[in-house]
Amino acid sequence: MSVAHGLAAPPGPAGAPDVDPAATHRGRRWVPYLLLVPGMVWLGVFFVWPLVQLAAVSLQSQFPGYPGYYYRDVNVGNYAAAITEFAGHFGRSLLFAGLATLFAFLLAYPLAYAMAFKAGRWRNVMMICVIAPFFTSFILRTIAWRQILADEGPVASTLNALHLLPGGHITETWVAVVAGLTYNFLPFMVLPIYASLERADPKVIEAGGDLYANGLTTFRTVTLPMSMPGVIAGTLLTFIPAAGDYVNAELLGSDRSTKMVGNVIESQFFRVPGGYPTAAALSFTLMAMILALVFLYIRRFGTEELL
Repeated sequence: MSVAHGLAAPPGPAGAPDVDPAATHRGRRWVPYLLLVPGMVWLGVFFVWPLVQLAAVSLQSQFPGYPGYYYRDVNVGNYAAAITEFAGHFGRSLLFAGLATLFAFLLAYPLAYAMAFKAGRWRNVMMICVIAPFFTSFILRTIAWRQILADEGPVASTLNALHLLPGGHITETWVAVVAGLTYNFLPFMVLPIYASLERADPKVIEAGGDLYANGLTTFRTVTLPMSMPGVIAGTLLTFIPAAGDYVNAELLGSDRSTKMVGNVIESQFFRVPGGYPTAAALSFTLMAMILALVFLYIRRFGTEELL
């Protein structure tokens, strides 16, 4: 080998095939896309395709005089009828979900703050207490809550003894429904707020006191802004499932005054003959409302706030 051409890499073992670096690079470039295939197939089969079917059902029309028989159509009147007829249920769902989200925040923030800064060696115990309800069925937890709020239960008995319960009972009222929603979705508010507070630098919070700010001012100007990503994430994780829930209104509410849009969808699908198009239209309308809320969040706060 000529020295004028500089040093060269030593030759490979005898008989070893030559490897094309460009081909190796192209092969590695496809690896991430191949890893996406199982997930994309799963989403396509169990998410996209059911949505397409649901959209088709929401536009179907019923054969006159034959309940339960439909023909494919583009009947957008199903949406107009669903919204006008069940507007009160939509409003009730948003109201109950909003109240549950507010109460969950008021309960979750002090708990998350205590876990992040004050719990010490009890932090893991408190975390287990927050997560433990997930190991029990959602329906069983709601039935247990019904027993707690029953007329013979400790809550109603105590309030009746103090003459603080004018109606004489809590179940089958909007109070019981909101209480059930708050209880069932409380962990979804606690965990994101705790994650944000746990990552916060305590020295920054202590600096507020060094600048002669009182506790309330320090919380308002330092602690709360640092925990806002967790607050926003917890709000979405609580409000979205609460708005579509029907179990709490079914088990804790009454037949009419506390029914939410989820109860109407369930009834139209399984109890009302010929209610499939209406139920599908209600489902898509509720989904559109939720997507609009998420879109407004992204426009207002940006997705980086959740990181």
